[in-house]
Amino acid sequence: QVQLVESGGGLVQAGGSLRLSCAASGSHFSIVLMGWYRQAPGKQRELVASITGGGSTNYAESIKERFTISRGNDKNTMYLQMNSLKSEDTAVYFCQARVSFFLSGYGDYWGQGTQVTVSS
Repeated sequence: QVQLVESGGGLVQAGGSLRLSCAASGSHFSIVLMGWYRQAPGKQRELVASITGGGSTNYAESIKERFTISRGNDKNTMYLQMNSLKSEDTAVYFCQARVSFFLSGYGDYWGQGTQVTVSS
Protein backbone atom coordinates (compact mmCIF):
# COMPACT_ATOMS: atom_id res chain seq x y z
CA GLN A 1 0.00 0.00 0.00
CA VAL A 2 1.02 3.57 -0.68
CA GLN A 3 -0.29 6.65 1.07
CA LEU A 4 -0.41 10.06 -0.60
CA VAL A 5 -0.73 13.18 1.51
CA GLU A 6 -1.29 16.59 -0.06
CA SER A 7 -0.67 19.95 1.54
CA GLY A 8 -0.40 23.59 0.58
CA GLY A 9 -3.92 24.47 -0.49
CA GLY A 10 -5.71 27.56 0.76
CA LEU A 11 -7.30 30.86 -0.13
CA VAL A 12 -5.46 33.28 -2.37
CA GLN A 13 -6.34 36.37 -4.36
CA ALA A 14 -6.38 36.29 -8.13
CA GLY A 15 -2.89 36.79 -9.48
CA GLY A 16 -1.33 35.18 -6.43
CA SER A 17 0.63 31.97 -6.01
CA LEU A 18 0.39 28.71 -4.10
CA ARG A 19 2.60 25.65 -3.91
CA LEU A 20 1.04 22.24 -3.44
CA SER A 21 2.99 19.28 -2.13
CA CYS A 22 2.28 15.57 -2.27
CA ALA A 23 4.26 13.06 -0.26
CA ALA A 24 4.11 9.34 -1.06
CA SER A 25 4.92 6.81 1.64
CA GLY A 26 4.89 3.04 1.87
CA SER A 27 7.20 0.11 1.36
CA HIS A 28 9.00 -1.45 -1.59
CA PHE A 29 7.62 0.76 -4.32
CA SER A 30 8.88 3.07 -7.00
CA ILE A 31 7.04 5.87 -8.71
CA VAL A 32 6.09 5.32 -12.35
CA LEU A 33 3.98 8.44 -12.81
CA MET A 34 2.60 11.15 -10.56
CA GLY A 35 0.02 13.73 -11.39
CA TRP A 36 -2.17 16.52 -10.11
CA TYR A 37 -5.87 16.47 -10.87
CA ARG A 38 -8.52 18.96 -9.90
CA GLN A 39 -12.27 18.92 -9.54
CA ALA A 40 -14.37 22.04 -9.41
CA PRO A 41 -17.97 21.98 -8.12
CA GLY A 42 -20.27 20.44 -10.70
CA LYS A 43 -17.42 19.49 -13.01
CA GLN A 44 -15.53 16.33 -13.78
CA ARG A 45 -12.11 15.68 -12.38
CA GLU A 46 -9.46 16.78 -14.86
CA LEU A 47 -5.73 16.28 -15.24
CA VAL A 48 -3.73 19.39 -14.46
CA ALA A 49 -0.17 18.13 -14.86
CA SER A 50 1.83 14.93 -14.65
CA ILE A 51 5.44 13.87 -14.31
CA THR A 52 7.02 10.51 -15.04
CA GLY A 53 9.65 8.74 -13.02
CA GLY A 54 12.14 9.95 -15.60
CA GLY A 55 11.05 13.55 -15.19
CA SER A 56 9.01 14.06 -18.36
CA THR A 57 6.14 16.47 -17.80
CA ASN A 58 2.73 17.06 -19.31
CA TYR A 59 0.40 20.01 -18.74
CA ALA A 60 -3.21 20.87 -19.43
CA GLU A 61 -3.52 23.72 -21.91
CA SER A 62 -5.47 25.84 -19.42
CA ILE A 63 -2.55 26.06 -16.99
CA LYS A 64 0.50 26.02 -19.23
CA GLU A 65 2.97 28.82 -18.53
CA ARG A 66 1.39 29.36 -15.10
CA PHE A 67 1.87 26.05 -13.27
CA THR A 68 5.02 23.98 -12.86
CA ILE A 69 5.15 20.38 -11.71
CA SER A 70 8.30 18.97 -10.16
CA ARG A 71 9.64 16.09 -8.08
CA GLY A 72 11.66 16.28 -4.91
CA ASN A 73 15.16 14.88 -4.62
CA ASP A 74 13.81 11.82 -2.84
CA LYS A 75 11.58 11.14 -5.90
CA ASN A 76 8.61 10.39 -3.63
CA THR A 77 7.52 13.98 -3.25
CA MET A 78 5.80 16.01 -5.92
CA TYR A 79 5.09 19.71 -6.11
CA LEU A 80 2.82 21.98 -8.10
CA GLN A 81 3.87 25.61 -8.20
CA MET A 82 0.84 27.64 -9.22
CA ASN A 83 1.37 31.24 -10.30
CA SER A 84 -0.95 33.87 -11.73
CA LEU A 85 -3.91 32.07 -10.22
CA LYS A 86 -7.35 32.75 -11.63
CA SER A 87 -10.80 32.27 -10.15
CA GLU A 88 -11.34 29.38 -12.54
CA ASP A 89 -8.47 27.54 -10.85
CA THR A 90 -10.66 27.14 -7.78
CA ALA A 91 -11.08 23.41 -7.16
CA VAL A 92 -10.09 20.52 -4.97
CA TYR A 93 -6.66 19.37 -6.11
CA PHE A 94 -5.81 15.69 -5.89
CA CYS A 95 -2.47 13.95 -6.04
CA GLN A 96 -2.37 10.69 -7.98
CA ALA A 97 0.40 8.15 -8.35
CA ARG A 98 0.99 5.01 -10.33
CA VAL A 99 3.59 2.91 -8.59
CA SER A 100 5.33 -0.38 -9.22
CA PHE A 101 5.93 -2.85 -6.44
CA PHE A 102 8.92 -5.16 -6.37
CA LEU A 103 7.73 -8.45 -7.94
CA SER A 104 4.09 -7.46 -7.29
CA GLY A 105 2.84 -5.42 -10.22
CA TYR A 106 1.39 -1.93 -10.23
CA GLY A 107 -1.06 0.13 -8.23
CA ASP A 108 -2.86 3.45 -8.57
CA TYR A 109 -3.38 5.67 -5.55
CA TRP A 110 -5.07 8.97 -4.74
CA GLY A 111 -4.61 11.53 -2.04
CA GLN A 112 -7.47 12.99 -0.04
CA GLY A 113 -7.44 16.30 -1.88
CA THR A 114 -6.64 19.86 -0.89
CA GLN A 115 -8.88 22.85 -1.49
CA VAL A 116 -7.60 25.77 -3.56
CA THR A 117 -9.81 28.84 -3.61
CA VAL A 118 -8.95 31.88 -5.71
CA SER A 119 -10.88 35.03 -4.94
CA SER A 120 -11.40 37.60 -7.67
